[in-house]
Amino acid sequence: MARYEHLPIYKQAMDIAVHLWPKVGALKRKVVAGFSRYHKYTLGSDLRQKSREIVLLIVKANNTRQQRKTVLIQLRNALDELLLLVRLGKEVQAFKSFKAFQFIVEQVVSVCKQNEGWLKATVNQG
Repeated sequence: MARYEHLPIYKQAMDIAVHLWPKVGALKRKVVAGFSRYHKYTLGSDLRQKSREIVLLIVKANNTRQQRKTVLIQLRNALDELLLLVRLGKEVQAFKSFKAFQFIVEQVVSVCKQNEGWLKATVNQG
């Protein structure tokens, strides 16, 4: 089994997933914890599920060589879906502040860029 904890894309995706989890420990910057009850259990649940899926796809891409391109394309699609959910959250005013929305968008865009770089390197190798 390949190691993945050292990958910057894994670390950042894990930070996003933890950041979207409501009231974990003493950390105060939890996005979903600030959602209204309705959004916390609908949109918040979707955000958490999609962020977990992204972390798992990163691990899967790191563990495979033959199908890495396919997994990275799946990861790209999952990241696009997460961005869509975040933007939807902004539109329905689920976020307590613009700063919370901005932080998540910047983190997801950064993971998107890392994924595109990884995909480009994978295509150039094969």
